[in-house]
Amino acid sequence: MTLEDTRIEKLARRCGFTCADALSAEQLQRECFCLAVDPEAVLDQLAALLPRDGAPASLLESHRHLFAALPVFVPGAAIERMTQVVRAIEAAVASPAWWPAVEGWAPAIAAHDPGSPGGLLGFDFHLSPDGPQLIEINTNPGGVLLNALVARAQYLCMPELAMPATEAATAEDRVADAWLAEWRQQSAGRTTGAIAIVDEAPESQYLYPEFVLFRDLFERLGHETLILDPAALVYRDGGLHAGGRRIGFVYNRLTDFALDDPRHAPLRQAFLDGAVAMSPHPRAHARYADKRNLALLGDAAFLRRAGLAEPAIATLLAGVPPTEPLTDGNRDALWARRNRLFFKPAGGYGGKASYRGDKLTRKTWEQMATGDYVAQAIVPPSERPTSEGGALLKVDIRCYAAGGEPLLFAARTYQGQTTNFRTPGGGFAPVLTFL
Repeated sequence: MTLEDTRIEKLARRCGFTCADALSAEQLQRECFCLAVDPEAVLDQLAALLPRDGAPASLLESHRHLFAALPVFVPGAAIERMTQVVRAIEAAVASPAWWPAVEGWAPAIAAHDPGSPGGLLGFDFHLSPDGPQLIEINTNPGGVLLNALVARAQYLCMPELAMPATEAATAEDRVADAWLAEWRQQSAGRTTGAIAIVDEAPESQYLYPEFVLFRDLFERLGHETLILDPAALVYRDGGLHAGGRRIGFVYNRLTDFALDDPRHAPLRQAFLDGAVAMSPHPRAHARYADKRNLALLGDAAFLRRAGLAEPAIATLLAGVPPTEPLTDGNRDALWARRNRLFFKPAGGYGGKASYRGDKLTRKTWEQMATGDYVAQAIVPPSERPTSEGGALLKVDIRCYAAGGEPLLFAARTYQGQTTNFRTPGGGFAPVLTFL
């Protein structure tokens, strides 16, 4: 028996459930525990890419819970509904009414239009009994290439019943196309200079292995690519430079969405002067990811004024939980019904400084008065058992999309309030849809 045969035998362990008798994705979710992914094997693949960057040769300790072994089953109707939500949001954001509506809470730098929409987006959903519910939109969603790797590595033990929701074999190419389109749109069709993948202390970032995957992808396409801390960037002679190389495009992984930090001044000025292409950029974050925008997506009157078709309006009203900005005028009313609400900073990310209303203390509530928050109706995530009678993991579904079209669906399984990659059995998981 070959090593690959042994791996497939390991993945295809049965739990006593007869897959052929499955009637729905929900039943598979509850009762099917055949393993789809060998997390250790995927981590070994990643580790092989890292030594030349000084990273440890093994990720089994530091990233043990990056990947889940079990797939997440999602009904085909839910995949289609999420696709419709993504398309409807793209139509809303592209309407002439959108920017005037969001400009009032956007940072000043977002007034600068570099000429491209913003590249790859992440649409995060919870699967509710009423269908998928959009929780938030991200302009620098991590994990797309990691999930493409997982999707290609998974073993399908019942392809006659469940298949990947999106085509993993072409996901890398479509992701690269999204970023390179941003570069061309901002640079009159030219793609000269090196690519810089920029984040604070990049080698210390948990998703640093994905930076390496992006670097290798861009280099395969013929573009010299550097992984850099923003401190390495210098703006001089009309160009952005790092280590003697002129930078043509910045893949921006910073969470300083308005580039307000003084340490990011060279990048900010080069971007404003049109001396470098960058994506995602501040205008993209203001157009898509500010959580106050979710209130507009649930406002039927606004959507009609924006010219959206009635089917798109119906899709958004059904797929976006009621959301409203926290103001002096509604603070008392929102506090009174806080147990049904989730409070998030308007420009936040990764669940930081977010609070379930039923766990919110009066002290924290008073501190929130100095920030910009939204209140969103709580939509509990669906759950996936790790084994028969085993622990239940919460499930988020992320749709990676560009230009209103999904590129890849993936799941994150976890325990706790937010996805944290510290849950045994949790992590990124492939999404399979019931045929």
